[in-house]
Amino acid sequence: MVTVSSRRVAVVGAALSDCGRVDDATPYALHAQAARRALADAGLDRAHVDGFASAGLGALAPVEVADYLGLRPTWVDSTSVGGSTWEVMASHAADAIAAGHANAVLLAYGSTARADIRAGRRTGTFAFGARGPLQFEVPYGHTLIAKYAMAARRHMLEHGTTIEQLAEVAVQARANAALNPDAMFRTPVTVDDVLSGPMIADPFTKLHCCLRSDGGAAVLLAAEEYVRDCRTAPVWILGAGEHVSHASMTEWDDFTVSPAAVSGRLAFGRAGVGPAEMDFAQIYDAFTYMTLVTLEDLGFCGKGEGGAFVEKGRLRVEGGELPVNTDGGGLSAQHPGMRGLLLLVEAVRQLRGEAGARQVRGRDGGLPRLGVASGTGGWFCSSGTVVLGRE
Repeated sequence: MVTVSSRRVAVVGAALSDCGRVDDATPYALHAQAARRALADAGLDRAHVDGFASAGLGALAPVEVADYLGLRPTWVDSTSVGGSTWEVMASHAADAIAAGHANAVLLAYGSTARADIRAGRRTGTFAFGARGPLQFEVPYGHTLIAKYAMAARRHMLEHGTTIEQLAEVAVQARANAALNPDAMFRTPVTVDDVLSGPMIADPFTKLHCCLRSDGGAAVLLAAEEYVRDCRTAPVWILGAGEHVSHASMTEWDDFTVSPAAVSGRLAFGRAGVGPAEMDFAQIYDAFTYMTLVTLEDLGFCGKGEGGAFVEKGRLRVEGGELPVNTDGGGLSAQHPGMRGLLLLVEAVRQLRGEAGARQVRGRDGGLPRLGVASGTGGWFCSSGTVVLGRE
């Protein structure tokens, strides 16, 4: 991991493209917009970039998007593991920079998932195909959301987690979104609002599920010697971990344990810090259950204690013990597909003190010092966790 090298690695630029409802842009344009903004945020130009990572667009994502951006990188990554892609890529990029294989690596993403549906360019159905291990599940209508719903039901059965506790995750995400002027949905909701919504996949009603948006993001990682030339304070990559656990639900040993149990342990161990030291957490939240079980698996509470942990406003920016998804998350702010890169952008903004009304405070009342971003991919198939900190 990054600690084996003398070169430290920092995030020196982070930005979002236009997000939410973007009907007049292509995915390539959103990649470019986010990339330009991240470079401007860092105060560097594209000539400094010798590494590039991207996934989710085109047949040869890093080649096509790099060409569109006018980049000719000597280090590339196209790892695609769903929503956790960007935390995994950040880990790979940090390793490469620490080892001297690259100096400045740009991670970029853009999607018009919402606009494409509105324009009839695609449907709302999200399919991974019917070959390989999935051939044994697809014929039975085993959809992505059904897999998460089954996992949530198992947690409820084994640990007594209630639907009201899961609904609290959505309520508190919306409360955080209310502080974010760029969030798509900011009107407060109650537990009753969540429970009374239309059923999507038992036990998930509509507000248990993420929204669909357009948008993109970019993050620039660089070696420590670049930091002095940047316009922003560095946010250091302290440790990272990744893990894949299964392809088919039939091979998942325990529906109540996510791969974050491994990626989190690795990330915290490599960073030399623990969950109790985190000032906030940015957690992938395509569904409310993802937040709850990831909190358990990262070590913020014990296994089976997630339901009780999310009660009483603990996840809120205002008054919460552990602010989670401080921008409103995928449940209320933006979710343009593989949302993991947006988690890193929000973590960087919090550590720099750039989050406006949703700014988290550290234990001493000043800016937060440590935070964690944990992405999940597929149906809890993969996880990437990154621990970040400021000096």
